[in-house]
Amino acid sequence: MPYRLPPLKSLRLFEAAARHLSFKQAAEELAITPSAVSHGIRVLEDWLGAPLFDRTQRTLVLTDAGKAYLPEVQGALDRLAAASDAVQKRGGGGALSISVAPTFGARWLAHHLPDFQARHPGIAVTLDSTQRQIAFPRDGIDLAIRMGFGDWPELDVTCLAVEELVPVCAPALAPAIRTADDLRDQTLLQVSSVAEDWTAWAALAGVGEDAFDLETGPRFDNIGMALDAAAEGMGLAIGRRPLIDPDLAAGRLVAVLGPPHPARTGYWLLAAPGAMARPELSIFRDWLRKTLDAQPGAAATQEPV
Repeated sequence: MPYRLPPLKSLRLFEAAARHLSFKQAAEELAITPSAVSHGIRVLEDWLGAPLFDRTQRTLVLTDAGKAYLPEVQGALDRLAAASDAVQKRGGGGALSISVAPTFGARWLAHHLPDFQARHPGIAVTLDSTQRQIAFPRDGIDLAIRMGFGDWPELDVTCLAVEELVPVCAPALAPAIRTADDLRDQTLLQVSSVAEDWTAWAALAGVGEDAFDLETGPRFDNIGMALDAAAEGMGLAIGRRPLIDPDLAAGRLVAVLGPPHPARTGYWLLAAPGAMARPELSIFRDWLRKTLDAQPGAAATQEPV
C-alpha cells in the first residue's frame, strides 16, 4: 500500500516557520522569499484540511494542530537526515559541510584550508558563512565553528582556541606606540558588535580607561573591516588571536603593548551528539586543533575561565 504523504517540501517550510515563528526568518534560512514560504504552508494546510498558524495575530502563532504537528515533523525530518548521513557514510562519501563564523572563516580558516585539502584530498569541504543558528542534522550542516563561551549543552562541543586580545596597527605606526599613554594621541578603531573590546583589554592589561578616548574615532560593524582599516594605517584596533595570526605572520599588522591577554571567549567546534563517530568529522576536528596549537603563542585547547 503506497504511503499517503503530504508535500515534503511544504514540511520543511512549515518546520522552519514554526521554529522561528516568522515567515521572513524562515525564508532567510532557506534562501527563498517569504511569499514562497507562506504559499508552501498554505499547500500543506489545504492537504491536511486544518490551519497550522493563526494569521489573525500581529505575530505568527501556532494553532493547537500546529503545536501537535511540529514535534512529529521535526522528528521525521531528523530521522531522514540521520538515515541519509548513515548511507553516505557506508558509501564512503568523504564530504563535510561546515558553518563557520564569517570573520573566523575569512581571516583564519581560508588561509589554512589549503593545508587540510593537501593532507586529505578525498574529503570535499563546503563552507557556509551565514550567521544563523544551526539545527543539526536537518540543516544539512555537519560541523559549526562559533565564537562564544561554550554553552551549547545539547551539542558535542570542542574548544578550539581561547581568544586573546592585543592592540594592533600598521607596521609604520607601531614605533609611535611604546606605552599606553601613547594611545591618547592615536585614533582608536571600534567595532559595534564587540564594543567592549577596548575596555576589556584595558582591564586585562591593567591600563586605566583614562589612557585613551573612545568618544571619537571610526566605528565598524564587523571585526574584519576594523582590522583592514588598521592595516591601512587608519589607527589601532583590538586584535583577537587567532583571527589576526595570518595578518601578523604576513606583516600586515603588528601587535603593540603586548603580550596578548586571554579573553573569556573562544572558538568552538559544534556537532550533533554522536556525529564525531564519522571519520571525516574527527579528522577535521583533529586537524583544526593541531593547526591552532602549532601557532606561535597559541592558546588552543585551554578553555576560557
